[in-house]
Amino acid sequence: MSRLIATFPERGEFEKARARLDALSLACEVVSPDPGFSLVGVPSVVMDSTVRMRLPGLGSDGFTASGWVDYRPARIPVPAETPPEFEQDVFGRAAVMVLAPCVADPTKIRIIAHLSGDLTEVFPYLNAVMREASYNPHGPTFTFMDRYRMVSVYPRRIAVAKADEIVDAWRVLEAIRCRANETWARRGEIEQSYEMRERPPALEILKRLPRTNCRACGEATCTAFAVKVWSGAADVTLCRPVFAGDRQDLKEALSEVCAGLGVAETTLGKMVSTTERS
Repeated sequence: MSRLIATFPERGEFEKARARLDALSLACEVVSPDPGFSLVGVPSVVMDSTVRMRLPGLGSDGFTASGWVDYRPARIPVPAETPPEFEQDVFGRAAVMVLAPCVADPTKIRIIAHLSGDLTEVFPYLNAVMREASYNPHGPTFTFMDRYRMVSVYPRRIAVAKADEIVDAWRVLEAIRCRANETWARRGEIEQSYEMRERPPALEILKRLPRTNCRACGEATCTAFAVKVWSGAADVTLCRPVFAGDRQDLKEALSEVCAGLGVAETTLGKMVSTTERS
């Protein structure tokens, strides 16, 4: 029997879910982010798939879940210490709005978290101290790899691909929260950097493009198109050779890496692709 886990965008929705389960006498377990990850996560519920089937679903549960995925026990503990506070908190709180399986690796999960703060002004400082990261000031987007995890940071949103499970995802968010605030507190000692470095995941997108610089997407090179896709400024389906031409052998791999980044195929892109095939 499989087990599922759901998380929620805010604690109020978790409380509604718990009350609903109690009212229906349905058993569940709780995975809590408290205290160490309390600023980046809310309690999540774990239940058997048969229990999940007894919930009405499709918006009629009486609560809003960020998503349901297969449950995997956490590999790391939640810190017992309360999270540090910062005098000038540019991060704020994180709310996990999307929880889904990772397309690139079905044994992992993908999350998208919205922030109450704004990281725009922090990016040039982070870019100076995190040389392994890739910064696109035109997005703006700040992207780096946490081992095999792909992390894309936007001013008020963070996408994490290939997280092990929900506690691991909270760990990544809390690490970003602390790093951003610590860097901002030291900004007087740091020279801002606007250097654009070709690093994953933009490079990973480029690897899955034809690299013929055909310009059908409207960009001069495949590299420029990869950066735009990575920053959310272009739809990946505008690569006509892959989605409507003779390089459709690259389509699955390209779609997977973009899904891992939280980059979706928009309706416009699908319409363009369909038009090219007709």
